[in-house]
Amino acid sequence: MRIFKPQYPKLPDEELLVLMAKGDQRAFDEVYVRYSQPLFGYFMKLLARDKEKCEDMVHDLFAKIIRKPDYFDVNRSFRTWVYSVASNMCKNEYKRMAVRKNVKYDIEPAQFVQSSSDTLKTVHEKSFSDLLHHELSKMDEKHKSVFVLRHFDGFSMKEIAEALEINEGTVKSRLFYATKFLAGALKQFNPIYQ
Repeated sequence: MRIFKPQYPKLPDEELLVLMAKGDQRAFDEVYVRYSQPLFGYFMKLLARDKEKCEDMVHDLFAKIIRKPDYFDVNRSFRTWVYSVASNMCKNEYKRMAVRKNVKYDIEPAQFVQSSSDTLKTVHEKSFSDLLHHELSKMDEKHKSVFVLRHFDGFSMKEIAEALEINEGTVKSRLFYATKFLAGALKQFNPIYQ
Protein backbone atom coordinates (compact mmCIF):
# COMPACT_ATOMS: atom_id res chain seq x y z
CA MET A 1 0.00 0.00 0.00
CA ARG A 2 1.35 3.38 -1.02
CA ILE A 3 1.08 6.27 1.44
CA PHE A 4 0.14 9.63 -0.04
CA LYS A 5 2.77 12.29 0.52
CA PRO A 6 1.75 15.84 -0.29
CA GLN A 7 3.79 17.73 -2.83
CA TYR A 8 4.28 20.83 -0.73
CA PRO A 9 5.28 23.31 -3.47
CA LYS A 10 2.02 22.55 -5.29
CA LEU A 11 -0.26 22.98 -2.27
CA PRO A 12 -2.18 26.22 -1.73
CA ASP A 13 -1.13 28.31 1.26
CA GLU A 14 -4.33 27.55 3.13
CA GLU A 15 -3.78 23.77 2.90
CA LEU A 16 -0.24 24.23 4.16
CA LEU A 17 -1.60 26.06 7.21
CA VAL A 18 -3.97 23.17 7.92
CA LEU A 19 -1.00 20.79 7.77
CA MET A 20 1.04 23.13 10.00
CA ALA A 21 -1.75 23.10 12.59
CA LYS A 22 -1.28 19.32 12.65
CA GLY A 23 2.45 19.74 13.32
CA ASP A 24 3.81 19.22 9.78
CA GLN A 25 7.28 20.82 9.73
CA ARG A 26 7.63 20.55 5.93
CA ALA A 27 4.43 22.55 5.49
CA PHE A 28 5.92 25.33 7.64
CA ASP A 29 9.16 25.18 5.63
CA GLU A 30 7.21 25.67 2.41
CA VAL A 31 5.29 28.66 3.81
CA TYR A 32 8.59 30.13 4.99
CA VAL A 33 10.17 29.68 1.55
CA ARG A 34 7.19 31.38 -0.10
CA TYR A 35 6.84 34.35 2.23
CA SER A 36 10.05 35.12 4.12
CA GLN A 37 11.72 37.17 1.37
CA PRO A 38 8.58 39.05 0.23
CA LEU A 39 7.77 39.93 3.84
CA PHE A 40 11.36 40.99 4.47
CA GLY A 41 11.08 43.29 1.43
CA TYR A 42 7.78 44.66 2.71
CA PHE A 43 9.29 45.44 6.12
CA MET A 44 12.37 46.99 4.47
CA LYS A 45 10.17 49.34 2.44
CA LEU A 46 8.18 50.47 5.45
CA LEU A 47 10.77 50.45 8.23
CA ALA A 48 13.56 52.69 7.00
CA ARG A 49 15.57 49.83 5.55
CA ASP A 50 16.82 48.78 8.96
CA LYS A 51 17.97 45.30 7.93
CA GLU A 52 18.37 43.87 11.42
CA LYS A 53 14.99 45.18 12.57
CA CYS A 54 13.33 43.80 9.43
CA GLU A 55 14.96 40.39 9.91
CA ASP A 56 13.67 40.41 13.49
CA MET A 57 10.18 41.33 12.29
CA VAL A 58 10.14 38.41 9.83
CA HIS A 59 11.37 36.11 12.58
CA ASP A 60 8.70 37.39 14.99
CA LEU A 61 5.97 36.98 12.39
CA PHE A 62 6.90 33.36 11.68
CA ALA A 63 7.25 32.69 15.40
CA LYS A 64 3.61 33.82 15.76
CA ILE A 65 2.61 31.46 12.97
CA ILE A 66 4.45 28.56 14.62
CA ARG A 67 2.96 29.26 18.05
CA LYS A 68 -0.61 29.58 16.79
CA PRO A 69 -1.02 28.05 13.32
CA ASP A 70 -4.71 27.48 14.01
CA TYR A 71 -5.18 31.23 14.60
CA PHE A 72 -5.44 31.66 10.82
CA ASP A 73 -8.97 31.30 9.40
CA VAL A 74 -8.56 28.88 6.46
CA ASN A 75 -11.58 30.47 4.76
CA ARG A 76 -9.54 33.64 4.22
CA SER A 77 -6.61 34.19 1.90
CA PHE A 78 -3.37 33.47 3.77
CA ARG A 79 -1.51 36.05 1.67
CA THR A 80 -3.78 38.91 2.72
CA TRP A 81 -3.91 37.65 6.30
CA VAL A 82 -0.12 37.48 6.69
CA TYR A 83 0.31 40.97 5.19
CA SER A 84 -2.40 42.21 7.56
CA VAL A 85 -0.34 40.87 10.47
CA ALA A 86 2.81 42.44 8.96
CA SER A 87 1.02 45.77 8.53
CA ASN A 88 -0.10 45.73 12.17
CA MET A 89 3.46 44.92 13.24
CA CYS A 90 4.66 47.98 11.30
CA LYS A 91 2.02 50.17 12.93
CA ASN A 92 3.14 48.97 16.35
CA GLU A 93 6.75 49.64 15.44
CA TYR A 94 5.87 53.16 14.31
CA LYS A 95 4.20 53.75 17.64
CA ARG A 96 7.29 52.48 19.46
CA MET A 97 9.53 54.71 17.41
CA ALA A 98 7.17 57.65 18.04
CA VAL A 99 8.49 59.46 14.99
CA ARG A 100 5.96 58.52 12.31
CA LYS A 101 6.56 61.55 10.14
CA ASN A 102 10.34 61.19 10.21
CA VAL A 103 10.61 57.55 9.16
CA LYS A 104 12.98 57.36 6.24
CA TYR A 105 11.75 55.36 3.29
CA ASP A 106 14.50 53.83 1.22
CA ILE A 107 14.02 51.95 -1.95
CA GLU A 108 17.00 50.03 -3.12
CA PRO A 109 18.19 51.88 -6.20
CA ALA A 110 17.47 49.83 -9.28
CA GLN A 111 20.29 47.62 -10.38
CA PHE A 112 21.22 48.77 -13.84
CA VAL A 113 23.14 46.91 -16.48
CA GLN A 114 25.56 49.53 -17.56
CA SER A 115 27.16 49.96 -20.94
CA SER A 116 28.51 53.11 -22.47
CA SER A 117 25.33 53.59 -24.53
CA ASP A 118 23.14 53.24 -21.42
CA THR A 119 24.94 55.77 -19.24
CA LEU A 120 22.49 58.63 -19.80
CA LYS A 121 19.51 56.34 -19.26
CA THR A 122 21.12 54.97 -16.09
CA VAL A 123 21.72 58.46 -14.69
CA HIS A 124 18.12 59.41 -15.52
CA GLU A 125 16.70 56.27 -13.87
CA LYS A 126 18.90 56.68 -10.79
CA SER A 127 17.77 60.28 -10.44
CA PHE A 128 14.17 59.12 -10.69
CA SER A 129 14.72 56.37 -8.10
CA ASP A 130 16.46 58.73 -5.69
CA LEU A 131 13.74 61.36 -5.99
CA LEU A 132 11.00 58.73 -5.70
CA HIS A 133 12.28 57.39 -2.37
CA HIS A 134 12.87 60.95 -1.15
CA GLU A 135 9.26 61.86 -1.93
CA LEU A 136 7.95 58.61 -0.44
CA SER A 137 9.74 59.51 2.80
CA LYS A 138 7.46 62.56 3.02
CA MET A 139 4.27 60.48 2.88
CA ASP A 140 2.44 59.32 5.96
CA GLU A 141 2.39 55.61 6.78
CA LYS A 142 -1.18 54.92 5.65
CA HIS A 143 -0.67 56.33 2.12
CA LYS A 144 2.81 54.87 1.79
CA SER A 145 1.59 51.41 2.86
CA VAL A 146 -1.18 51.34 0.24
CA PHE A 147 1.21 52.54 -2.48
CA VAL A 148 3.88 49.96 -1.58
CA LEU A 149 1.41 47.06 -1.44
CA ARG A 150 -0.07 48.01 -4.81
CA HIS A 151 2.99 49.01 -6.82
CA PHE A 152 5.82 47.05 -5.22
CA ASP A 153 4.09 43.93 -3.93
CA GLY A 154 1.40 43.63 -6.63
CA PHE A 155 -1.64 43.38 -4.36
CA SER A 156 -5.14 43.91 -5.78
CA MET A 157 -7.37 46.58 -4.25
CA LYS A 158 -9.37 43.89 -2.47
CA GLU A 159 -6.22 42.26 -1.06
CA ILE A 160 -4.94 45.61 0.20
CA ALA A 161 -8.29 46.29 1.87
CA GLU A 162 -8.18 42.91 3.60
CA ALA A 163 -4.52 43.22 4.59
CA LEU A 164 -4.91 46.71 6.06
CA GLU A 165 -8.41 46.04 7.40
CA ILE A 166 -9.95 49.02 5.61
CA ASN A 167 -12.61 49.18 2.91
CA GLU A 168 -11.79 49.22 -0.80
CA GLY A 169 -13.03 52.80 -1.16
CA THR A 170 -10.46 53.92 1.39
CA VAL A 171 -7.75 51.97 -0.47
CA LYS A 172 -8.67 53.67 -3.73
CA SER A 173 -8.76 57.09 -2.10
CA ARG A 174 -5.38 56.66 -0.41
CA LEU A 175 -3.83 55.27 -3.59
CA PHE A 176 -5.26 58.16 -5.62
CA TYR A 177 -3.80 60.78 -3.28
CA ALA A 178 -0.44 58.99 -2.99
CA THR A 179 -0.21 58.71 -6.78
CA LYS A 180 -1.29 62.32 -7.28
CA PHE A 181 1.30 63.51 -4.76
CA LEU A 182 4.08 61.50 -6.41
CA ALA A 183 3.02 62.50 -9.94
CA GLY A 184 3.30 66.15 -8.96
CA ALA A 185 6.60 65.68 -7.19
CA LEU A 186 8.09 63.67 -10.07
CA LYS A 187 6.59 65.56 -13.02
CA GLN A 188 10.03 66.49 -14.33
CA PHE A 189 10.33 62.83 -15.38
CA ASN A 190 7.03 62.89 -17.29
CA PRO A 191 7.69 63.27 -21.04
CA ILE A 192 4.67 65.59 -21.32
CA TYR A 193 6.56 68.26 -19.33
CA GLN A 194 9.86 67.86 -21.15
